[in-house]
Amino acid sequence: MKTVTIFDTPIEYLKGVGPVRADILKKELKIFTFNHLLHYFPFRYVDRSKFYKVTEVNNDSTYFQIKGKIIDMHKVGQGRSQRLVATLWDETGNIELVWFKGIKWIVDKIKSDKEYIVFGKPNYFNGRYNIPHPEIEEVGATKIDLGEQLQPFYFSTEKLKSKGLDSKGISKIMKNLMPVIQGHLNETLTPEIINNLKLITREDALINIHFPKNQQILQRASARLKFEELFFIQLTLLELKIIRTEKVKGHIFSVVGTYFNDFYHKNLPFELTGAQKKVTKEIRADLGLGKQMNRLLQGDVGSGKTLVALMNMLIAVDNGYQACMMAPTEILSVQHFNSISKFLQGLNINVRLLTGSTKTAERKIIHEELLNGELPLLVGTHALIEDKVKFKNLGLVVIDEQHRFGVAQRAKLWRKNIIPPHILVMTATPIPRTLAMTFYGDLDVSVIDEMPPGRKPIKTVHFYDKDRLKVFGFMKKQIKEGRQIYVVYPLINESEKLDLKDLMDGYESISREFPLPKYAISMVHGQLSSKEKDYEMQRFVKGETQIMVATTVIEVGVDIPNATVMIIENAERFGLSQLHQLRGRVGRGGSQSFCILMTKDKLTNDGWQRIKTMVSTTDGFIISEADLRLRGPGDLRGTQQSGIIDLKIADLIKDEKILQYARTTAIKLLKKDPHLNNKENRVLRKQLAYLNKNRIDWSRIS
Repeated sequence: MKTVTIFDTPIEYLKGVGPVRADILKKELKIFTFNHLLHYFPFRYVDRSKFYKVTEVNNDSTYFQIKGKIIDMHKVGQGRSQRLVATLWDETGNIELVWFKGIKWIVDKIKSDKEYIVFGKPNYFNGRYNIPHPEIEEVGATKIDLGEQLQPFYFSTEKLKSKGLDSKGISKIMKNLMPVIQGHLNETLTPEIINNLKLITREDALINIHFPKNQQILQRASARLKFEELFFIQLTLLELKIIRTEKVKGHIFSVVGTYFNDFYHKNLPFELTGAQKKVTKEIRADLGLGKQMNRLLQGDVGSGKTLVALMNMLIAVDNGYQACMMAPTEILSVQHFNSISKFLQGLNINVRLLTGSTKTAERKIIHEELLNGELPLLVGTHALIEDKVKFKNLGLVVIDEQHRFGVAQRAKLWRKNIIPPHILVMTATPIPRTLAMTFYGDLDVSVIDEMPPGRKPIKTVHFYDKDRLKVFGFMKKQIKEGRQIYVVYPLINESEKLDLKDLMDGYESISREFPLPKYAISMVHGQLSSKEKDYEMQRFVKGETQIMVATTVIEVGVDIPNATVMIIENAERFGLSQLHQLRGRVGRGGSQSFCILMTKDKLTNDGWQRIKTMVSTTDGFIISEADLRLRGPGDLRGTQQSGIIDLKIADLIKDEKILQYARTTAIKLLKKDPHLNNKENRVLRKQLAYLNKNRIDWSRIS
C-alpha cells in the first residue's frame, strides 16, 4: 500500500494557489504536488542587499537595485499602446522607469518626492537606459524578501504571468510552502556519506536553495542537492548493472568456428587496427560469460565499427544463433547491408535487408527464413521490430546510432527471444565522459580510438560567402583531378520552405557555374521519394555526376572513397557533432580530402566558436566536449523517453567533479552492499524506491 505524505498533497491546497492557478501550474510546469513545487528550483539569485547608483547602470544583462526619488511621472500614447513613464533621480543622475501594464495601479501607488527602492533589468533604448516594469517599494514601507540578501528568480511563462505567477508570484507561493514542509523533510543519505563529504542536511539544503541567507549557505545547499541528484542516478544505473549481470542470463557463445575463421583468414580486407583487436576481445569475453552483454561501442566515423560488429555477428552464427543489425535510416541500413555483403562475398552466408521499402514478396521470404533458421544475418531499419518479424533463435542485436531510436522501439527488439539477446550499441558520436557516466552508466564501454592505416587527416578550412568564387575555383580543380564533391545545406525541417529554398537556390547557382555537358550534378533531399533518392545517389556512386547537392540526409550512411570534398553551407547553423559527422563522409579513400565550412560574413560568438573548433581538430572526443559546452546535453540518449535522466539542479558540464564524487561513492557503497540490504543503507533503498516508482526499467535494452 502506498504511503501518502504531506509532499503528495495536490498543489491546489497550498495557500495562494487554488484551482485556477493549480491548473496552469500543472499545464505549464508539470507541478501537481507540494513535492513538485519544492523541487522547482530558482535559476538565478540577485543580491538585494546591494544598491547601485544611476550612473553605474550598464548593459551587462543583470539586475540593478537603485534608491532614489520619483521626480516626474506621465503617460505616453493612447489606448493599447499607452505607457507610463516615470523618472527616478539620485545624486548621480536620473533614469526612466517604464510600465506598459498595470498603469492605473502604479499611478495610485507612486507619490512624487517620496524615496523609493527600484529593482529591475535595464534596457538600452534611443541612446539611454530605462528599466521596464521594475519592482518598486517605498523606502521603509516593507522589508524586502523578509530581510534575505539573495532574491531567487524562477522561470515563468506568459500564461503563468497572466495569473500572477511571474518569478515574484512563484516566490510568494514557495514562501507559503516552507512552513508547511518544515520538520517533514526526512534524510535521504546515510550519516556516513554526509559526514565524509561534509554535506548539510537535506532540510537545510531545500530551504536554502529557495531562500538562502547568504552566498555561502547557497553554495552548500546547491552542492548537497547536486550531489544527491547525481548520486541516486549513479546508484540506479550501477545497481541495474549488478542485477543484469547477476540475474539476466545470456547465451554462451563458446565456439569460434568456421564462419568466423573463414572470414578472418580469407575475406578480411585489411589488418585490424590495435583498437579493433582490443574491443573485439572485450566483446568476445562478454559473449562467453553466460550473462547478457550490454556494451557500448564508440568509434569515430570510419574507425571500423561495422567490421567489428560483423565479426561478432559471425561468432553468434558459429554458435547456432541469429544476429541482426538495426540502423535508424534506410540509407544507413542499405550502407551496412552493402558493406556486410561485400565483406562476406564468396562465403555462402545468407544475409538480407529489411526496410520499409522491402517488397511484400521479399518480406514474406525473410519472415519464413527467419522462423525456420535459414536466415542467420538480417540488417534493417525499425522494420525489424514489427510484430510479424519473428526469429528462430536471436542471439545478438547490434544497434547503430541508438540514440536515434525511441526506448520502446529498442525494447521490442530485445523481447524477440525468451532469453534476451546480447546487445551491442554502436555510435559514431563520441560521448564526453560526463555524459557516458550519466547516460550509459549501466553499460560496459569499448572505444575504437584509432583509424585504419593509410587515412590522411581531412583538412578543414573556413570561408565566408564573399569568398565563394575562390571556392568554385577549388571545386573545378578537384573535379579536373577526377574527384567528387558534396555540397550540403541545412534542411533543418523538411517542411520549412525557407530551407528548401536555400537548397534550390544553391543548386541553381552551382548549375550555372558548373553547366552541362562538362559537369553533371545530383540532388538529394528529404522531399524526394526513396526511389528518386536512390537514383540520384547511384548516379553519384557510379561517378556519373561530379557534385552532390544535398541536405543532411547524407549525414550518415554514404561511403564513396572518390568523394574528397565536403562543402557545408551555412555551417554556423549546425551543431558541432553534426558538422563532424558530415566531415566524416569524405576521407574514405587514400587521397587528401577537404572540408570547407561556408558561413555568412557575420557570426555570433557561439557560431564562431563552433567553426574555430572544427578547423582546429578532427578528434571526435574533443569536438563532443566542445559541443556539450556550447549546446548542453540535448537528447543524446533519447532521454525524454528513458525516464532515468531528469536533472533538476545538476549541470553535466559544470558539475563533472561532483558527478565523479557521486559515482565513486556509489561504486564503493555497492561493493560493500550490492543490494543495499544493510540496516544503515535502508534510507538509500527507500529513496531509490521513491525515485524509481514511476520509471520503466529499460536498462537492459539501452
